[in-house]
Amino acid sequence: MRIETLAVASSGGPDETSLAIAPPITLSTTFERAADGSYPGGFDYSRSGNPNRNALETALARLEAGAVAAAFPSGMAATFAVVFSLEPGDHVVSADDAYYGTTVLLNRLFEQRGVEVTFVDMADLDAVAAAVRPQTALLWGETPSNPMIRITDIEALSDIAHGVDAIAAFDNTWATPLLQRPLELGADLVMHSTTKYLGGHSDVMGGAVVSKGDDARFERIREVQVEGGSIPAPFDAWLVRRGLESLAARMTMHCANAGALARFLDGHRAVTKVHYPGLPDDPGHELAGRQMSDYGGMLSFHIDGGRDEALAVTAGVRLIAQATSLGGTHSLIEHRASAEGPTTRAPESLIRLSVGLEHPDDLIEDLERGLAALT
Repeated sequence: MRIETLAVASSGGPDETSLAIAPPITLSTTFERAADGSYPGGFDYSRSGNPNRNALETALARLEAGAVAAAFPSGMAATFAVVFSLEPGDHVVSADDAYYGTTVLLNRLFEQRGVEVTFVDMADLDAVAAAVRPQTALLWGETPSNPMIRITDIEALSDIAHGVDAIAAFDNTWATPLLQRPLELGADLVMHSTTKYLGGHSDVMGGAVVSKGDDARFERIREVQVEGGSIPAPFDAWLVRRGLESLAARMTMHCANAGALARFLDGHRAVTKVHYPGLPDDPGHELAGRQMSDYGGMLSFHIDGGRDEALAVTAGVRLIAQATSLGGTHSLIEHRASAEGPTTRAPESLIRLSVGLEHPDDLIEDLERGLAALT
């Protein structure tokens, strides 16, 4: 069964009781036991399992070609669970261009637990190979990266991790399983902020970890989820699973629109550089063509100027909302350096754009309006 069909079929078919096509939301926190003390319905208490959460986890595992998945109340909770499964003294090699929250989590929380972190340019395979050590337990990658849209070689990075018996984990939020399947390229774990493209409508927060194997490593992650109470509400799980059904159609439009905007920006007199792997001269173009089926809905670009000029551009648009996050139906624009604060690695000239589902000509007109502040 092809992935587009798997996404639509993720509801699991008509409800067994009512034959409803859309699955019901099960809000109960507890479930009745049989006379012998067993749980014939398969559930005992909603922290350890819920029909909506289980349905979402099953769907995500199938879409990522994994064995099992665990759903969380946010992408950061999912990342936390992966890193928390490590032991004091373990070493992590992480991408230096990655979601800012991931960097903060590794720097502020886990180094205090005795987990050492080395940040490295994941596009430089020699630098990654030099960074790993016998104590390395986790390689954390992100491709395309945030906010520089760098493409990194999942297969090669996984091989480097496995050479020192480390776990290879990748944040696949921006690509989604429709465009890229890291587990099939050698990765052990995949993380998603389901808040973004999988939910798809900027109205639900969630996260997930998908594992290639149902093994002891994943059981530690499951323990953090269940015993730590890091679970999504039934309605949130229902919303994310519903979002999966339209994922293929939405990603097709996201990618087409992003490509059109990237080409427009690439030729604009006020833009000095565009980061988008769909452009033939982008450093990640060839690699993205091999490991992705399309180039994604995210791009970033540098304007001719610094913070003040970039903020003038983001304030000058009218259709595109100036807001954090990505992956919804509405296009969003943001100056990442000012959003992340004084420890940001984002250049002051950089603007990040999450391209939505509006008509591309309207989006181009709006960007032209914002960029007019520089001309």
